[in-house]
Amino acid sequence: MVKHPRNVELKMTHTDLPHENDPTPLAEFARMRDIMARLRDRVSGCPWDIEQSFATIAPYTIEEAYEVADAAFRGDYAGLREELGDLCFQVFFHAQMAAEIGAFTLGDVLDGLAEKMIARHPHVFGGSETGSESGAAVIDSAAAQVTAWEVYKAAERARKVRSSSPSALDDVPLTLPALARGQKLSKRAASTGFDWPDADRVLDKLREELAELDEARAGGDVAAVEEELGDILFVLANLARKLGVEAEAVLASANRKFERRFRAMEALATAHGKAFAALTLEEQEALWGKVKQGEKR
Repeated sequence: MVKHPRNVELKMTHTDLPHENDPTPLAEFARMRDIMARLRDRVSGCPWDIEQSFATIAPYTIEEAYEVADAAFRGDYAGLREELGDLCFQVFFHAQMAAEIGAFTLGDVLDGLAEKMIARHPHVFGGSETGSESGAAVIDSAAAQVTAWEVYKAAERARKVRSSSPSALDDVPLTLPALARGQKLSKRAASTGFDWPDADRVLDKLREELAELDEARAGGDVAAVEEELGDILFVLANLARKLGVEAEAVLASANRKFERRFRAMEALATAHGKAFAALTLEEQEALWGKVKQGEKR
């Protein structure tokens, strides 16, 4: 038996045991923890690492998360391994700084994570405080798990009341990409019943916002144009949610498609001995059409 937080006992089969060539990395974990402590040592550590704070390190944490996602999207496993290591380093860094001021330790971080995962999956870890072998909810699909996950997180937020006026929008990170945050905010609002009944109504709202943008442009009001354009992007985030897709993911996909096609146009121009930027707009559009047609074959 392996003991886990909340006194949950997990029965391990041979398929659960670490592969002989991939042992549980306790030694590596301890080594990295000690390296981080050495880097932050006030006497013999690295001056740059010593000077850092939670605020100065946070941007690097965000950057590393994006680099992990990039390697994953590209299927670059060697790169993914390296980027995951860099992201792990960020966790060690934050935890070390917290330990120095007595806030929490790396062990606290991992213990809290284990408890949270067990509590949020009572259908897997029967016998926890939120479920039992006989009473845990039956979740037999990814969609059902998403629903259960949101219900549990809502209960967590209720227990964490941070102000005298708790909101369904509490704890939506300010540092999320704006499009992703817009979709998350609208999802939280929808959980209270504040939502359009279907995607068609969202499309009606989009048309309304587009008309308001035209009016703002016609009036030459720059501030109004910015506001209306923001409203359009927020409505699009809602439309993505109603259609069951992630706005950030589909925009990222569109970005990659544009980049692929643009590079292909540049290559075609170069193959004909011309600089792409020197072509007329009509010639550039002709190349765009050629690249699109080539992708359909």
